[in-house]
Amino acid sequence: MTNDVLHRLAATIKSRRTARPEHSHTRRLLDDGPIKPAKKLGEEAVEVAIAALAQDDDALIGETVDLLYHLLVVLESRHIALEDVLSELERRMSATALNQNKRKAASR
Repeated sequence: MTNDVLHRLAATIKSRRTARPEHSHTRRLLDDGPIKPAKKLGEEAVEVAIAALAQDDDALIGETVDLLYHLLVVLESRHIALEDVLSELERRMSATALNQNKRKAASR
C-alpha cells in the first residue's frame, strides 16, 4: 500500500463524473449535487461511531474506509480538491507545532 491511496481514490472519483450513471454508484451520487453525498457521509459517520463503541477493529476499519470514500465524494461534489484539504491540515499541524514550541520556550 502506498501513501497516495487517497489521491488515487480522489482521482477515480473525479473520473466517475463522466461515467455512465448505470455503471457507476459514484456518478449517481455526484449527479445529485452535494445533498445525497452529504447524507451518505452523515450515515457513514454514525456507522463509524457505532463501530468504534460496539464492534471489532475490522468493522471499524471497514466503516472508516466507507467514511473516507464518501468524504471524497462530498469534496468532489463541491469541486474541492483533496490537495486543498491536505494543505489546510498541514498548515494547522504546523501552527500547532509552532505554538507548542513557543510554550516550551516560554516555560524555560
